[in-house]
Order: sequence, then C-alpha cells, then structure tokens
Amino acid sequence: MSEAQLRYQSQAVAMPYFIAAIGLFVGQVLFGLIMGLQYVWGDFLFPEIPFNVARMVHTNLLIVWLLFGFMGAAYYLVPEESERELHSTKLALALFWIFLIAGVLTIVGYLAVPYATLAKITGNDILPTMGREFLEQPTITKIGIVIVALGFLYNIGMTVLSGRKTVISVVLLTGLVGLAVMFLFSFYNPENLILDKYFWWWVVHLWVEGVWELILGAILAFVLIKTTGVDREVIDKWLYVIIAAALITGILGTGHHYYWIGAPAYWQWLGSIFSAFEPIPFFMMTIFAFNMVFKRRKQHPNKATVLWAMGTGVMAFLGAGVWGFMHTLAPVNYYTHGTQITAAHGHMAFYGAYAMIVLTIISYAMPKLRGIGTAMSNRAQVVEMWSFWLMTVAMVFITLFLTAAGVLQVWLQRYQPNPMPFMATQDQVAIFYWCRELSGIVFTIGLILYIVSFFIKGEQPQAEPAKA
Repeated sequence: MSEAQLRYQSQAVAMPYFIAAIGLFVGQVLFGLIMGLQYVWGDFLFPEIPFNVARMVHTNLLIVWLLFGFMGAAYYLVPEESERELHSTKLALALFWIFLIAGVLTIVGYLAVPYATLAKITGNDILPTMGREFLEQPTITKIGIVIVALGFLYNIGMTVLSGRKTVISVVLLTGLVGLAVMFLFSFYNPENLILDKYFWWWVVHLWVEGVWELILGAILAFVLIKTTGVDREVIDKWLYVIIAAALITGILGTGHHYYWIGAPAYWQWLGSIFSAFEPIPFFMMTIFAFNMVFKRRKQHPNKATVLWAMGTGVMAFLGAGVWGFMHTLAPVNYYTHGTQITAAHGHMAFYGAYAMIVLTIISYAMPKLRGIGTAMSNRAQVVEMWSFWLMTVAMVFITLFLTAAGVLQVWLQRYQPNPMPFMATQDQVAIFYWCRELSGIVFTIGLILYIVSFFIKGEQPQAEPAKA
C-alpha cells in the first residue's frame, strides 16, 4: 500500500476526534479572549458570563480538547505501530459521542445555571467532588469520563496486546493508563484542606508533569520516525531516556506544590531539588527533535509537520522548563506563588508541550485521513506555517507580558515593606493585560489560519531526494 494512503482503515476513526479537538480549542481561545478583556474591563459580559465562569470554561475546554487530541492520536498511531486494525471502531465512535455530548452539556451547565445549582442537580451531595480548581466537572461528568477512559483503554490495550509491541505503543499505553488512574483521585475529596490539596496535585501535577509527558514523547517519536526515516532503534533509545527523566523528576517534583499547604517541611528540599531537574527531559526532547531532523534519511513533503515537531521541543523546554524553573525553588515561590508569573508559565507550558504536539499529529495525519496524500498542497502548507509562527510568536509575547505583570505584581503587592492592595496592584499592571489581549488576538488569527489551511487546494508537494 502506498505511503500516501492509510495503512489500516480503522485509523479513520481518529478524524472526528481531531475535528472535535480543534473545535473545542477554538472555544477555549475565545473564552481566553473574554477573560483577557475582563481583566481590564471588569463589566464585560457581566452578569451573563462572570469571570469565574469564563475561567472555568477556559480551563476545562483546555483539558477536554487535549484529551480528544490524545485519543485521536492513539487511534491513529496504535494500528500502525501494532500492525493490525483497531480492536473495535464501533466502540471508538460510541465513546467519541459519549465524551463529546458529556463535555458540551457540562460547558452549557457552567454557562446556563449557577454553579451551586449545577452541583445540586447533578448529585454532588451524594458524592461530593466539585468546587476544586480544574476539577470543577459535576460528579456525573467525572463518572462519564471514567467510563470513556475505561472503554478507550480497553480498545487501545487489546489492539496493542494482540499486535506488534513497540516502544512507542508501550510508552503511549503506559501514559494513557497513568492518565486514567491519576484521574481517580478527583473523586477523593477529604474534609481536611491539607489532604485535599495534597492529593489534588496527584491529578493536576502528575498529569501534566508526569504521565502526559509519556504521551507527548510517544507521539513526537512516532511523527519523527515517519517524517525523518531515522532508524527506530535510535529513536527508541532517546525515548527511553526522556521518559525515565520525566518520570523521576515529575513524580518527586510534585513536592514543589507542597511548600505552603501545611505538608512536612522536607518537601521544600525535595520539591526544590527535583523540580529544578524537571527542565532536563524537556531539554532532551528539544535536542532529540532537532537531532532526528538533522539526521533524517528522507525529505518528507509535509514540511509543516516537521516545523510543528521541532517547535514542540523548543516551546516545551521554554514553557515547562525555563519558565517553570524561574519560580519553582521554595524561596522564590514564597513570593511568586499564584501571581501572573504562574499564569505565564502555565500558558507557554501547555501550548508548547501539549497543544503543539496535538497540532503536530493532526498536521501529519489529516492529509492521509482525508485521502489527499502524505501532505497538504504547497499553498496550504505555507498558510499552515504562517499559523505556526503567528500562534507561537503570539504565545511568546503573551508569556512575556504576563511575566512582566507578575514581576511588577510581586514587587508592589508582596515584596516591598508597604505592599499595595491587590486591586490597586492590578491597576498598575493593566498595560501588560492590554498587551496580552492584543497578543491573544494575533494567536486567534493564527489558529484560524491553521483551520483554513486544510481547505486550501493546490499542487501536491513532491518528496525531495534523500540526503546522502
């Protein structure tokens, strides 16, 4: 079968997941723009969409669209890695609609009724799980997520176990299992606030700084194998080292969230030391991506995908690594915790590490899923690469403006002998919020171009001769 075609027909089930991911990504960005305006124009869309609701929708859409992207990526790459059809396409499609409907209804619930009312009508009094940051989903939604995750893992697991086992598929499956297991701690809601925060981080931190990194590494390795032609054994060795570093630093690095919540004092040392090492796997990932591209044995016609793959390593290292390290040490975190410096780190880290890898696999897979070939037309790729630069540069500026706001916030509100009140401080940093909003508009234009690029027709690119 030609490289321009799907090797296995069941890979086509990835397409609705990718489409849903991009649609929800658009929603997340729009609510980000709404929040950005509310920072400087407090009455914007009030009382229809209060700031707390906009923030809840913004962060929940982020989680949901990335999960759709991860699931679509798994459904696309696991059949190729396992050299067999997906265990059940019907199950995959059924879970897609369950997850999508549950997600949309949850967002509508956030927007349509007060949160306390939503908790009452969804059975939170029977099994209290709501009201915690990033885990605001109603209990019934959380149960639905668990059902979807179990069905998904069964489908992927049976495919992997009955087919060829590769490092990529095993690492991906390990990350997906970890994702599902750690989410179970969202149901544990102890009355003791210290215990609550302690185990809350087992979901939030061990997702984004633990098992999600395995998913990121597996997807990136798959794309690099397909676009560079570098020997699988070479990429496998890199992947082993990267995930080992990610797990060691990520698991013990959880301690940098325990500084000021009443946990034992030894977490200040453990958290500071091991979280200081957390940039290492991301730096290795950057070297990995560039090294594989420079050693490539073939010039893949999908240059946009290669650009996204290289950008993922760089931006993940900057956002999750450099900006994470900037305020991870306990003496620094004492002043910066919960400021706009945290927001700066979060924006670039999520975009660089996870949003970009989902956009990478969509860029690679979508031409084949649509029956076009190995790549979009030359004109379409030019537009897509413009979208890459607009979104990436805009995110860099969003991060820089939030960092500047955070540094000034720390100085005015927390460090000086006579600190200013919170709202007075916000007035002083408003210029950075306006600049952040303008950067967000540029980011939105880039996202629109990414979507538009899939509808641009033109001459199909030809593969260039392989390097000597």
